[in-house]
Amino acid sequence: MNLTDAEALDRADPLARYRDDFALPEGIIYLDGNSLGALPKAVVARIAQVVGEEWGQGLITSWNRYDWIDLPRRVGEKIAPLIGAAPGTVVVADSTSVNIFKLLSVALAVRPDRKVIVTEEGNFPTDVYMAGGLASLLGRGHQMRLAAAASLADAIREDTAVVLLTEVNYRTGAKLDMRALTERAHEAGALIIWDLCHSAGAIPVELTGANADFAVGCGYKFLNGGPGAPAFAYVAPRHLSGLRQPLQGWLGHAAPFEFAPDYWPAAGIDALRVGSPPILSMSALDAALDVYAGVEMGAVKAKADALFDLFTTEIRARCPGLDILTPSDPARRGSQINLRHPEAYAVMQALIARGVIGDFRQPDIIRLGLTPLYLRHADVFRAADILCQVIASGEWDQPGFKQRAKVV
Repeated sequence: MNLTDAEALDRADPLARYRDDFALPEGIIYLDGNSLGALPKAVVARIAQVVGEEWGQGLITSWNRYDWIDLPRRVGEKIAPLIGAAPGTVVVADSTSVNIFKLLSVALAVRPDRKVIVTEEGNFPTDVYMAGGLASLLGRGHQMRLAAAASLADAIREDTAVVLLTEVNYRTGAKLDMRALTERAHEAGALIIWDLCHSAGAIPVELTGANADFAVGCGYKFLNGGPGAPAFAYVAPRHLSGLRQPLQGWLGHAAPFEFAPDYWPAAGIDALRVGSPPILSMSALDAALDVYAGVEMGAVKAKADALFDLFTTEIRARCPGLDILTPSDPARRGSQINLRHPEAYAVMQALIARGVIGDFRQPDIIRLGLTPLYLRHADVFRAADILCQVIASGEWDQPGFKQRAKVV
């Protein structure tokens, strides 16, 4: 393929019109939407309205006038169809880490006689850290069982209380079989929590179809909600009755403005709320999600697969020394490309200097996100070309490119 062919694909792309919904810097090829999504133009106007009108003029009356109080549920309802969830099962609140703590607490309480939490070796650290921290806090003998992806089914046994898995691995881009592993967990009498941080808004997700128990995910990657955007939590309808979690904040109370001395949880998904919602960041996520109105996630996945094939074809032909970690089978991957190079950090810095922004993951991984709503085939072709130039020329081999920044 050449650049002309890539541009022809862009002219025929049914998703091409969505690129205009984003504020993208000139001269930049952005391949890091899997870490921080690009800015949707609608967010700029929405934040200006919330700050200038709702906060500036409405002041505290905006909790009622603009219904700030129910924003967590309204935003959750926009996320629900993107993850195959039923209405009333998703709420936006807190961070992914805090939501893991809450849902893992709920799940362990449902299986009090079991002590094992199963997760994948190489799962994202916050998942493992939160599970380990909760196990220590409970002091009831809970322990972690880590297994390689290929051995997860065997690791789920009769002693397993909860399985905590990330659908798409952050370091490899490999995708777990949600349906099969959920079925295996249930066969063993365990519950399962899915981390959708690298799935929601990137690939089709069917929580209901897979019969998942719980799920969490962040708002700032493929959902484009902005840096530090609040996260979401999902609870299957069968677990909503009597839902109670340990962070008993006042807005998770059934009647928060009665200021009762005793706590009783709100009904349904609102029981996962804790404190006052961050209205500015939640409003940004709310506006960002409007980009997905009318978008069919199957079309997003199809374009991501085409972008993946275009990029990897060029890499195999021109940079055979780069190891492609992400599975070639579309059914077994998310929406990113992970490459291995012994000087991955320096290579990534050289790419950024050339206007191709991706990221680095320890110890030797170049990670490139594929975000079909604003990424073009021509962008991917150019990025592959620049990467091969950087490798072939040794351009990355400069002291400045090897000096680690605080955030990598």
